[in-house]
Formats: sequence, C-alpha cells, structure tokens
Amino acid sequence: MEALERIRPVNGAPCWVSLIVRDLRAAQGFYRSALGWEFVDSALGDNFCVAMARGLPVAGLGCCSRTARPPAVWTPYFAVDDADETADRVRERGATLAVGPVKLGEGRAAIAADRDGAIFGFWEGTALTWSVGRGDAPARLDLRTRHAFEAAIFYAEVFDWAERPGGCTVDYTEGHVHIGLDGHTVATLHGGGVGSAADPAIRPRWVVGFRVGDGARTATAAGAAGGAVSPSNGGPSTDDFVIRDPDGALFTVFDA
Repeated sequence: MEALERIRPVNGAPCWVSLIVRDLRAAQGFYRSALGWEFVDSALGDNFCVAMARGLPVAGLGCCSRTARPPAVWTPYFAVDDADETADRVRERGATLAVGPVKLGEGRAAIAADRDGAIFGFWEGTALTWSVGRGDAPARLDLRTRHAFEAAIFYAEVFDWAERPGGCTVDYTEGHVHIGLDGHTVATLHGGGVGSAADPAIRPRWVVGFRVGDGARTATAAGAAGGAVSPSNGGPSTDDFVIRDPDGALFTVFDA
C-alpha cells in the first residue's frame, strides 16, 4: 500500500484521535468486528497501526509496554506549532501535563488533562490527512465538561482559538460552544459533566464519535465482540450509542 498522505494541519485544530491498548491484535479484532475497520502499518513502528474506514484514515491504535498500564481513553490531538510552548501554557493555566512533549515518528507529542480532568493531546509536526466535522468526516469531537464557557476560555488560550487569521473560531450557541474551521464545526463543548460521578460516561471527558452506516447495528456488533453498549446520556445526539470496548475505552457511534 502506498504511504498515506501527510499535511501540515492548522494550528489549534483537531488533527487526530488515538487509543493506547494492551493487546494490539485483540483491539484490532474488536474494532474490525464492531466498526468494520481495516488496519495498515504506521510510520511510528510495529507497535502502532492506522485504522481505515471506507478507505480513509480514521484513528490510531498503539500498544503500551507490559509494565505501563495507562487508562484506556480515546484521546483527541490538536495541532500546534510549538509543543514546548503549548506545554507551558497548559501548566500555567492549572492543568496537568501527563506525558511529553516527546519525539514520536516525524513529530512531537504530549498528553495532558484539563482543569476538570478531560484528557487531550497535542501534536507538533505533519499529520495524516484527516477531517472532523465535515460532511462525511469519519469522526466527531465533543467535550463534556463542568462548564462549557470556562473550558472554552482554557482551550482558546492554550491553542490560540479565535486569535489567528485562518485558524479556529469560537461561537456560543444556546449553552454550547462550537469550534469552527473553514465554516465547519470541528468540536463542540457541552456543560453538565460531573467530576465525582460514578459513571465515567458523564465525567468530564472528550467524547470521540465515529461515523458508521447503522448505529444500532454497530452497537449490536460491538456487544457481540465483547463490548458494552448503552444509549447516549445527555450527549450531543440522543441517537448516539455509547460503547465501552473490552479494555474500558469509551467512544460513541453515530449514523452516517
């Protein structure tokens, strides 16, 4: 297979989603059965792969070491020009820098948690051609947080939202915050997250949603493959299904 196309993403815009797993083959088996994904080699090495949906790159899967046991969390990444500067901004605003910045393949990556505990990453360098929020984009990003407007201020200061010409815009609509790029919504921020909630689905977190042909059918397939399924609970769409994979990572699926 030819090498996947790489581009320089817009600073501050979502540029990728990934999941670190304990058993790469087992994870591939689950997501192949549940979502119909195929997998190709990644430039990051043997412990990483790129998931493909309808011929498009949709997500990354990577295998952690046997000694490291990070939480199973689908993580969105945002493009930055300078990972070190972004890391400083994260710390200065009372959030937590968990990993990095570290060199990874052709770029540098870091993982952080915002002030309410939602995990996100940022990436310096070129990235695979990937879209979110457009007509047939394979993924959607929504932040469930304690207070949408406070979160918008935090992320805007970290990623220069609404500051650079040609960059991401910020719009406030009916209690939600919409992050746009080139006239498309690339992320939404919703309030109502409860940090002390027993159910992790309603704690503050970035919700990664994947486009599928039939959400109900996908949910059934996910359950048969060893996942746990529940209807959306106050998310961006009541037609979404929330799925927990066998490692405990939560994601949603929505109809194409």
